[in-house]
Amino acid sequence: MKKFIEEFKVFITRGNVIDMAVGVTVGSAFTAIVTAVSTNIIKPFINWIISLIIGADTLSQCFTFLGAKPADLADPNLDLSLYNYIDWGAFINAIINFFVIAFVLFCVVKAINALNDKQKAVTAKLLEGVVSPQDKKEMKKLGISLKDKEAVDAYFKAKQAEADRIKAEEEEKERLEREANPTTEELLKQIRDLLQNK
Repeated sequence: MKKFIEEFKVFITRGNVIDMAVGVTVGSAFTAIVTAVSTNIIKPFINWIISLIIGADTLSQCFTFLGAKPADLADPNLDLSLYNYIDWGAFINAIINFFVIAFVLFCVVKAINALNDKQKAVTAKLLEGVVSPQDKKEMKKLGISLKDKEAVDAYFKAKQAEADRIKAEEEEKERLEREANPTTEELLKQIRDLLQNK
């Protein structure tokens, strides 16, 4: 019995079980939101359009009877299970719910993918060795988050511009030193050029 309890404890605390429980809970709440959007926002517009086209007040009144038709469809005590009919309203409701769920899921997945792309770009830079521990410290000091791709890119552009400026200054310094202290070969070339010009 103790082994069984230990196995159950390991099973229930595994990450994927907890993730699944969170997913089911969020999915239930998400279903309630989608149903509310569909029922309270989208369907009234569709009911209005249907009332203009076919004269029915709501989707729940969109039936095609196969065979005998009830005398009074507005009767609240009418038992539709006694009749053969095609329930167009339920079909249209299912289509609406499908498109609402698909659209919301598309938006959620797109947002998650955008976040993942930013994180992958930063991770790629880390893997390439672009972001050194010193860069991390410097960015932290400047208040730049590694997740903020634009700020990280701006940091590296500024760092590259500074490196280019320092390199240009060093090259200019070397050039001035060479002019001030020419080598024997450079002196001979200068003498040759002067003699050719005369």
